[in-house]
Amino acid sequence: KIDKVDRLVLKTMAEPARIAFFGTPPFAVPALRACQAVGTVVAVVTQPDRPRGRGQHVTPSAVKAEAERAGLAVLQPPKLKGTDFGERLRALRLDVAVVAAYGRILPPDVLSAPRLGCVNVHASLLPRWRGAAPIQWALASGDAETGVGLMQMEAGLDTGPVLAFRRTPILP
Repeated sequence: KIDKVDRLVLKTMAEPARIAFFGTPPFAVPALRACQAVGTVVAVVTQPDRPRGRGQHVTPSAVKAEAERAGLAVLQPPKLKGTDFGERLRALRLDVAVVAAYGRILPPDVLSAPRLGCVNVHASLLPRWRGAAPIQWALASGDAETGVGLMQMEAGLDTGPVLAFRRTPILP
């Protein structure tokens, strides 16, 4: 788990932190850019290209498009559970993995592959609105505020400790 000592280690490392980034939709692109600003993104993991839009043309995710623009390695495993993907990540000698709206639950072997584990950028003030569509649920429920949280990932869905958060009012 990332604690104050681990954060200090990341700040004082002789080399930038080795990061794997997991994300898919446009919401995740700013988090990918932030990871590039603070470390070395050695792999970007995103959902496989899918048919989108009225014409159902196979289109890459927003995260894949951004990663390719930046010249980053892109991985698009069709599934994670029951594969050797955790070992593939372990071979990258990662310090941390950052997840932002990836769209799949990470199995234990993937969660434990980075030295410091995985952190999730979540679009709500946890524990309220765990899971998918937290922004939509906050709006539909008439919440006065929402925010973004950074949490240490565990095997459950959005159940790890919250490391940091930023609140924002929901305006008309």
